[in-house]
Amino acid sequence: MMESSKEITDPTKIIDRYDAYEWYLNLGPLSNADSKYFQGRLPTWNDFVKHPDYDAFWKRQGFEPWLTRVTVPTMNVAGWWDQEDFYGPIKIYELLERHDTKKQNFLVVGPWNHGGWSRSDGAKLGPVDFGSPTAVYYRKNILAPFFAYYLKDKGAANRSEAVTFRTGSNQWVEHDEWPPRQNVVAKKLYFQPDGKLSFDPPPANSQAAFDSFVSDPARPVPYRKRPIEVRSGWTTWLVEDQRFVHQRPDVLTWVTDTLADDVVVSGKVVANLFASTSGTDSDWIVKLIDVYPEKYTPDPKMGGYQLMIAGDVFRGRYYKGWEKPEALPANTVVHYQIPFPANDHVFQKGHRIMVQVQSTWFPVIDRNPQRFVPNIFLAKESDFQVATQRVFRSGQQASHIAVPVIRSAR
Repeated sequence: MMESSKEITDPTKIIDRYDAYEWYLNLGPLSNADSKYFQGRLPTWNDFVKHPDYDAFWKRQGFEPWLTRVTVPTMNVAGWWDQEDFYGPIKIYELLERHDTKKQNFLVVGPWNHGGWSRSDGAKLGPVDFGSPTAVYYRKNILAPFFAYYLKDKGAANRSEAVTFRTGSNQWVEHDEWPPRQNVVAKKLYFQPDGKLSFDPPPANSQAAFDSFVSDPARPVPYRKRPIEVRSGWTTWLVEDQRFVHQRPDVLTWVTDTLADDVVVSGKVVANLFASTSGTDSDWIVKLIDVYPEKYTPDPKMGGYQLMIAGDVFRGRYYKGWEKPEALPANTVVHYQIPFPANDHVFQKGHRIMVQVQSTWFPVIDRNPQRFVPNIFLAKESDFQVATQRVFRSGQQASHIAVPVIRSAR
């Protein structure tokens, strides 16, 4: 934070454990951060504590009301694995597009982390190889011509509305609109018995079918493989192999059979979770994962790799809206819709599609007490409790992932 001294916010001066996961767990509730370290000296932190919900204070600072016209050519650039702000450029493009009468609002998404289009050649991110220097291609074939035309009147004006790097098949794709609608079929990946995932609806059982797990805030699921080092791993954690949490008792998993054909997902993916908790508040994390074949010839070390294509968290207290939190009705099914900003990925023939659901993602997401309190920033240690989580998968409560699938050319 620009407003503070490094002595207050520099993590290397505060975190005294090699594994930051352990340090954050020992910190306890968020309220301890201020009482032990900040001591009221961080105005932004104080604002979060005073305004934990999307109230008038935050609405006055939001940019959405101001994005009502496109006055200059605008290129919105995002990375599929931006660990800091993937939502921002996608949302800005979406808002401006409503007012883009002169066709000057454009979108580009590549296989990058935060700012990855500018800092490297973009050929790889972590262990994931994209087959070509994608950042070099973007700078040379998209960015440079954009500036040349709009700033120096050189080159041609005709350019695609959106250009995305389609991961999986590793190719640049041009779109007349985003999200694409032509040749797109809305499909649902349903959670099935025995950890199966399928496009076929589950049987309409007379009794509600569900899978369950116990969520313990004292033993939260790490967001990346431990030890979590303060100065490394942050820029590539979104592409880490998710096998490090696979088959944990507090992580539910559903996976398809081996794909007989490519499945091309392009547009906005939405997780539809029908779930209950024995508590009165809960977090729900949903991850969409590409599972590589066990024998992966291009790179044997990637055999069986679980690559997260999309992942996000929903805090249950906001199931009726962001402005005012409400306690969840205990042991009652609630329908949560968790949209991911955008995706363009090919789950290739021979791969499998996996979904993981959990209730902690620590410490990238603070722990939910799982007992409703008006302000989580002020929660006490005694507010934290173990909860039994159930994810339903039958009849009108069939949890699924809604995916926009490109219709096969065959």
